[in-house]
Amino acid sequence: MPLPARRTLYSLFLIVLMAALAACSSLRLAYNNGDTLLYWWIDGYVDLTSEQKSVVKEDIDKLFHWHRKTQLNDYTQILQTAQRQLAAGATQADLQTDFDDIKTRTEALLLKATPQLAELVRSLQPDQIATLERKFAANNADFRKKNMRGDREAQQRFRYKKSMEQFELWFGNFSSEQEAAIRQASDARPLNNEIWLDERTRRQNNILAAVRKVQSEKLSQEATETLIRGLIKDGFQRLETSERKAFFDSYEAANLQLVLTVIKLATPAQKAHAQRRMQGWIDDFRTLAADQR
Repeated sequence: MPLPARRTLYSLFLIVLMAALAACSSLRLAYNNGDTLLYWWIDGYVDLTSEQKSVVKEDIDKLFHWHRKTQLNDYTQILQTAQRQLAAGATQADLQTDFDDIKTRTEALLLKATPQLAELVRSLQPDQIATLERKFAANNADFRKKNMRGDREAQQRFRYKKSMEQFELWFGNFSSEQEAAIRQASDARPLNNEIWLDERTRRQNNILAAVRKVQSEKLSQEATETLIRGLIKDGFQRLETSERKAFFDSYEAANLQLVLTVIKLATPAQKAHAQRRMQGWIDDFRTLAADQR
């Protein structure tokens, strides 16, 4: 799914990501294995050396310890707010506030990891940077294959199906009448996968340029951290300041309207399904936050 579509569905959080990782298992199991998943994700991008592996594992452990102690209780508050909004009838303004909150928290998480990212970037070798470049190219090929296959109707259908996977995670199954209304709201969103691919490529090129600059100029830890913080902030500010702002704004508004459409269409039983799922995750987050391992 294009980035803004995923971002809006973050609006009930990184929880969705963790639930997807967990598949049929529990949120607690997914989170408790998150350090391993993150390690393998990083290794898949740069093919870590044996020396880097031990450092990266230690850094990930520290990041998860900080996250467990300082962030998980906030997640329960986000979910409790979502429960109240669902019961009272969420508005588009509610969803916008939720999304902005999640975006702020996500940026804070990335900034927290900046020193560790800088340390890793400074240790990368030319062959690892080449591996990173190939990984980006493979990801872009996969994006084209999934999101840009066929005509406009085919691309809209794929986007709708990916959205429905997330909505069904929350609300359970939908009737054919509900699905038709959701499809209509999904198709009302602007569709321009060329823009999303161009934005992906732009971010990747910026990352590669930064990594090569660190290597060629042998930047200090402090200078590398400054460079990485700039990349992170640019990634979040880009949607607000670029020449494509009007398109991004209209896409975000349409995404919020799609989520609002689903909430309004949901039956009492479907809303109860969502409430139970959120309560289960609230309970899981409380348990995880209490675990000081």
